[in-house]
Amino acid sequence: MRTDPALPTWLLDTDPALRWQVQRDLAEAPEEQWRETRARVATEGFGSVLLGQQDRDGQWAGGAYFPAGFDFEGPEAAPDAGQPYTATTWSLNALRDWGLDADALAGTAELLARNSRWEYDNLPYWDGEVDCCINAFTLANGTWLGADVSGLARWFPEHQQDDGGWNCEWVEGSTRSSFHSTLNVLRGLLYREAATGDGEELRAARRKGEEYLLERRLLYRLSTGEPVAHWATRFAYPFRWFYSALNAVDYFRAATLHDGGSPDPRLADAIDVIRSARQPDGTWLQERRHPGRVWFEVDVPAGERSPWLTFYGTRALAWWDSAGS
Repeated sequence: MRTDPALPTWLLDTDPALRWQVQRDLAEAPEEQWRETRARVATEGFGSVLLGQQDRDGQWAGGAYFPAGFDFEGPEAAPDAGQPYTATTWSLNALRDWGLDADALAGTAELLARNSRWEYDNLPYWDGEVDCCINAFTLANGTWLGADVSGLARWFPEHQQDDGGWNCEWVEGSTRSSFHSTLNVLRGLLYREAATGDGEELRAARRKGEEYLLERRLLYRLSTGEPVAHWATRFAYPFRWFYSALNAVDYFRAATLHDGGSPDPRLADAIDVIRSARQPDGTWLQERRHPGRVWFEVDVPAGERSPWLTFYGTRALAWWDSAGS
């Protein structure tokens, strides 16, 4: 596969939120250099703009998961309208993923404890609610900002399905896990464990959840062996809450590096999906934009070569190939 020799330069000519990660993980830049770039997330580009949207009460768009005044019966709530991505949880997710230092949000944890309540039953923000994806985001964000989310951490082993994963529809009676929900929970658990060293119960839950996806080779139904759905092989950035082979492999890369092991061979089919999506010039295309209200776009329209997906795809293949899997 031919790789465009200008690719590293192209990826380095991006917002600081992406550039520092390219410097660290692909360009092998000195730590001093990528840390300097990472520090700029707070003062320029995407990070600075999103920080500027924070309300005085600590929230974004006046709400916890949905913007204030969201009409749950109106046109924006229709299935094809998409989740709005402007409220507090989504904004925190983005800033954390972009590497913002928590000091840039000093006092936010306390403000949210006082002022933010979930749209579900008006529950306190840092206590979480009933949706396991929302709770996983909150666990990671609270850990990052120094909130006390220890009670929320204990929630996940208690709500793990018998098959090893999680499903946000458990409250409606679902007893089968979801690829989407399980991956989102795993990301939250790994973030918590890496940041705090939380003990065996969370680690055991994480590994059981990983096995749920690995048994299915990240792509298939365990019952029939058929592909789980078309969305597993479609790549879009931001990942939001959506599952994809690329999103899942990126998680398993982080988990494997954290645990100090080697890539699980059951990732091979997902790696093949990622490799097959790579263009002749070494890039990956944005396949769609998840619909929904946003503060601003952070990646290219559908059909164009995506710097974010190219970073994630290049990093995933480099990790897999370097391990000789």
